[in-house]
Amino acid sequence: MAAGEQKHDVAACKRVDEGINRVFQLLGKRWTGPIVSVLTAGPAYFVALRRAIPGISERMLSDRLTELAAAGLVVREVYEGPPLRVVYRLTEAGAALGPALTELGEWARKHLPDGGRGEGC
Repeated sequence: MAAGEQKHDVAACKRVDEGINRVFQLLGKRWTGPIVSVLTAGPAYFVALRRAIPGISERMLSDRLTELAAAGLVVREVYEGPPLRVVYRLTEAGAALGPALTELGEWARKHLPDGGRGEGC
């Protein structure tokens, strides 16, 4: 190596984009993507969300919805009863995820095996 030259460190040049890091910290949590995906079709009651996402517990759904609301992606609207009803809808920022989620779904259908599960409704 000539005097004054520095060895090029390839590993130092490769870094995760900060935006990607932040997106996956939020959307990479289990159930978060499916919740947002269901809400892209429009507002939904808590019970409808739970039915739309097989395997999610009420507690987990509640926790994830709280996180999404804190991140500014979901709005919780309470309608006084009886019965008391709570509707969740995406904010403008949450709805903007729709095209990305559609693309990810298409990628999964094309590149990931379905494990023997068929398509839903």
